[in-house]
Amino acid sequence: MREDFTYPSSDGKNMIHGIRWTPEDKPIAALQIVHGMVEFIARYEEFAEYLTRQGFAVVGEDHLGHGESAMSEEDLGYFGKGGNGFLMEDIHQLRKMTTEQWPDIPYFMLGHSMGSFLLRQYLVEGEKAPYAEGLSGAIVMGTGWQPDIALKLGTTISGFAEMFRGDRHRSRLIEKMALGSNNRKIKNPRTKDDWLSKDTEVVDAYEENPLCQFHFTVNAYYNMFKGIRKCQDRQLMKRLPEKFPMLFISGAEDPVGNYGDGVRKAYMVYLENSAADVHIKLYEEDRHEILNETNREDVYSYLLTWLKNRML
Repeated sequence: MREDFTYPSSDGKNMIHGIRWTPEDKPIAALQIVHGMVEFIARYEEFAEYLTRQGFAVVGEDHLGHGESAMSEEDLGYFGKGGNGFLMEDIHQLRKMTTEQWPDIPYFMLGHSMGSFLLRQYLVEGEKAPYAEGLSGAIVMGTGWQPDIALKLGTTISGFAEMFRGDRHRSRLIEKMALGSNNRKIKNPRTKDDWLSKDTEVVDAYEENPLCQFHFTVNAYYNMFKGIRKCQDRQLMKRLPEKFPMLFISGAEDPVGNYGDGVRKAYMVYLENSAADVHIKLYEEDRHEILNETNREDVYSYLLTWLKNRML
């Protein structure tokens, strides 16, 4: 069963749109999905319905500036003055709401793409204890490891653009820096978004949906770059609980993960700088959205097995 709902954003202005997918009986576990850049939570419905048939509850929200949480077209791709802090609190509020509904079942989180970096930041946030405490595990999907010099440059350029052009300015230069080379290894691409998946129907649907075709504001880019730098802080990784289950999973042809190399780098850094129980899985020939790839049934099955093994 699918239920759409809203709750107040931590920015004090917007209402966050969320979706809850539930099985007929009491769920055996819950999975919260943190979606990526320039998309929305309803795109995960096929995967969510697969999990509900296996007894899971699945929840997720449209981040500020995304999907139905954006009050107007002007708000698409805009995080607000609080930036990633607002996103962290909105994600955490949904977790609290869900655990209040089902307080005695295992709770997992999955972050994809920009959501993977948000999740990695979220896990080490929290004043008294990291938010990872109390979770049964985290799936980090479509992630990577970004060079610090590139993140510093991106933060500086977007910060100056925000200062001189306003925080709602949309910079094609910054967008080209962040996304412009994602199709570079694809021979004769049909569209600018072929890097997402080999499934042409998925790519065409993405291209045709205005909620997947807007341009990020410099405010959102600034906060995204800043957040990625924070989630790559080796000292903060030490806050992760001992033996905390983490799965890094991506397509080996995903440019966000530098075609596997960035995913392996992230995996190794966590392995060396945290006490977490870290694992890695790469799908050869798969691109960025492995939940929407031509072999997605295999991906679904693998994730289900991983989740169930962490419930024992």
